[in-house]
Amino acid sequence: MSSANFVLTLSCADRPGIVAAVTTELAALDANIAESNQFWDRETGRFFMRLAFAAPAGVTSETIERALKSPIERFSMKTTLVAESRRKRIVILVSKFDHTLLHLLYQIRVGWLDADVAAIISNHPDAEKIARDAGIPFHLLPVTKDTKAAQEEQVLAIVKQSEADIVVLARYMQVLSDNLSTRLFGQVINIHHSFLPSFKGAKPYHQAHERGVKIIGATAHYVTPDLDEGPIIEQETARVTHAMSPDDLVAAGRDIESRVLARAVKLHLESRVMLNGKKTVVFG
Repeated sequence: MSSANFVLTLSCADRPGIVAAVTTELAALDANIAESNQFWDRETGRFFMRLAFAAPAGVTSETIERALKSPIERFSMKTTLVAESRRKRIVILVSKFDHTLLHLLYQIRVGWLDADVAAIISNHPDAEKIARDAGIPFHLLPVTKDTKAAQEEQVLAIVKQSEADIVVLARYMQVLSDNLSTRLFGQVINIHHSFLPSFKGAKPYHQAHERGVKIIGATAHYVTPDLDEGPIIEQETARVTHAMSPDDLVAAGRDIESRVLARAVKLHLESRVMLNGKKTVVFG
């Protein structure tokens, strides 16, 4: 018998009976739970859960939502239900550095990332050929201080028209305004080198080399109005030595940035990341 796969995520104040209430309703629909993750944040008293399950053919998202209405109201839950049959859509913003963009496109091509890129947006023309070769719509939207507000409205329009589930800043060297960051809260992932805030500005790896760092890394996080201080999704570090040149650090950093961003995107696409104030709960 055929079935449909779903992912349910929920959060609420921790109380006895939450798991039982939800799983009882799913069992009544003959749903089969394939994966279950829970976390109780003792500091805030919040409970988080992710359930991946298969439901018999004919059981729709609307059917499941109706069945869960009682426990949702009883426990004041915040829930998200995702049907895995719907392929996710990504909008990627990029400037001149294309390593993270190319890595994302490769991981999609080989099937590790289950998504489609709906559009590539850039403030420079450099990535146009990459988009054209991949058959992805490319939007060149230059930006200056005077045109930033209008340019961001164009970005938002493309995101909405493409019905994107997530916006990825793949080394997009523009700071999103507070307005855009707020309107897309929880939907935008950025990557940056983990030297921040120690090495800001141009050539951070060269600054790190001058200071003789022993570890480099990268951080993927959700974008908020607080620059590079949004909830962290994924990180990675690597040891470096005094024998490495600035270019060596840049090369190592590129690899780390590409991997970390792709992993963060995958976690988000699979509904494994839940916002918890300034932090995240990540069910690996």
